[in-house]
Amino acid sequence: MDFDPSANRVVGTARVSGSAPKKAPVPVKIIVAGGFGVGKTTTVGAISEIAPLTTEAEMTSESVGIDDPGQATMKTGTTVAMDFGVLTIDQTLKLYIFGTPGQTRFAFMWDDLVKGALGALVVVDTNRIDDCYPAVDYFERAGLPFVVGINTFNGQLSYSLDEVRWALAVREDVPVISFDARFRGSVRDALLVVLDQALDKAIRMKSS
Repeated sequence: MDFDPSANRVVGTARVSGSAPKKAPVPVKIIVAGGFGVGKTTTVGAISEIAPLTTEAEMTSESVGIDDPGQATMKTGTTVAMDFGVLTIDQTLKLYIFGTPGQTRFAFMWDDLVKGALGALVVVDTNRIDDCYPAVDYFERAGLPFVVGINTFNGQLSYSLDEVRWALAVREDVPVISFDARFRGSVRDALLVVLDQALDKAIRMKSS
């Protein structure tokens, strides 16, 4: 048996590499939240590199007067627990994306879903902007970095970003952006803004 003191050594006829094994990417939990029917499930499905886990249930006549998806929608199902998807940013970072249910009666699940998250994307439909107030209030109280993402649906904005910021009364340091939940690239860009917010908070906490 020959011995090579360098990084690679020969054992019998097999060469064994002495290089360190690749590190697994750091897992980062991100929340996608918002009101009922704003596009959370679509957002997770558009970006996930795996088949997204969804907990869709068919909307029945029992939900009439309770769950209002809006007039301009063909929505026939609703999330009753959560959506889940995965996105690898690079060799060092992997996102685990959890979508919350939008109905008020499922709000009790949020604390468990949000536990361990580093940031959130609050999806907004400007035709029903009131529906996103609970999500904005929740993340403000929790102190979790979040981004307001206006889902353009048809590619157009009904109101300007400044008008939406004013309507929601969010702080100046909270980004208000537009994106299209149907398109992977648009969702990716929105999630990168969430990551930036989470990183900024981590840096501030480390320096304080």
